[in-house]
Amino acid sequence: MADTRPDTRYAKTEEALAKLTPEQYYVTQESGTERPGTGEYLHTREPGLYVDIVSGEPLFASADKFDSHCGWPSFTRPIEPAHVNELRDTTHGMVRTEVRSAHGDSHLGHVFPDGPRDRGGLRYCINSASLRFVPLGDMEAQGYGDYVDQVRAAEQG
Repeated sequence: MADTRPDTRYAKTEEALAKLTPEQYYVTQESGTERPGTGEYLHTREPGLYVDIVSGEPLFASADKFDSHCGWPSFTRPIEPAHVNELRDTTHGMVRTEVRSAHGDSHLGHVFPDGPRDRGGLRYCINSASLRFVPLGDMEAQGYGDYVDQVRAAEQG
């Protein structure tokens, strides 16, 4: 029988929220957007894993990152689809699909159907302020060993 208990490794805590910068709080907790071209991870090319700044849940692999020229880090897919929720967003007079982390309920950004066709056609446009980058060499020590082979294989693929 499948284990249906929630994954308690990843959660939003008061301690994690207290460590956020004002911009990280605005983006993740108030569904804000960082200014385009200003994000810490926009030009990061190092192999590794992007996790939720609040809960630590794994979200995106470096191998799925691409330069969309939109001003925010963009990915073709989440590394763990169960860690990402997609919700209809009708704010600002637009109809979009918001992306939130499943365990932390952090606002991450939006997903659009204009990504690279040969990689699934999606563009996950994500605020750097919602992420923490874990370099490949640090993943095991930081508790993300289950994803090392996946990140390494994708980088070599």
